Amino acid sequence: MNYPNLERLIEIIKILRSENGCAWDREQTHSSLRRNMLEEAYEAVDAIDDNDMKHLKEELGDVLLQVVLHSQIASEENEFCIEDVAKEISDKLVRRHPHVFGNVEVNGTDDIIHNWEEIKKLEKQHRKSVMDGVSRAQSALMSAQKMSKKAVGVGFEWPNEEMLWDCYNSEIQEFKDAIKNKDWQNAEEELGDILFATVNIARWHKIDAEQALIIANKKFMKRFRKMEEISEKELDKLSFEEYDELWRRAKKMIRDGEE
Repeated sequence: MNYPNLERLIEIIKILRSENGCAWDREQTHSSLRRNMLEEAYEAVDAIDDNDMKHLKEELGDVLLQVVLHSQIASEENEFCIEDVAKEISDKLVRRHPHVFGNVEVNGTDDIIHNWEEIKKLEKQHRKSVMDGVSRAQSALMSAQKMSKKAVGVGFEWPNEEMLWDCYNSEIQEFKDAIKNKDWQNAEEELGDILFATVNIARWHKIDAEQALIIANKKFMKRFRKMEEISEKELDKLSFEEYDELWRRAKKMIRDGEE
């Protein structure tokens, strides 16, 4: 099977990075493109959340551009090329799916995930800590959930949900105490403990904390925009009671489909 458009993209990037190409593209480095990689990935996720396939196709192209561009830069530095990248991920996928490409038998997705993690451990034997591999670049919420899962993977888990809720409520009380005592430095730390405990509750119930917050953010933004749309006064002129009533109206209108 041929992929002429993929080959065309690789060639375009080579030209843009060449002596007779684009000055901006030639100036780019892995570091300078770091933000672009994050932004394009998030925009692709937005398209997925919106179930907008046309937009997703476009954003996946932008993500692919970043992959090809980074690979070209690495190739110029004699580090690796796009072919090496493809080989690396292909070998990994075959290696981690022995039930498909080998003779391993599985009984459902739990076995598949277990095998994946065991194979991954063998690949990452150089790691000294269970926490190695938690990305420093991802959001704090995603990092917290990954750290929590890694700890649970080696048995560091609450005996029951009641004890988890006791911990959560204890963190809230410690935060309140810090606020009451105007101990702002400790208050910040205690608030962090509340957020981490919240992530543990999400993990316990198999809820993705990052996705849950994304949904909450979008819901808030949608309701606030509706408030701006229907308010008869400037928002900064509203009393708390007027704000509360406006919020309730906006919430009901969206729920009733009055877009």
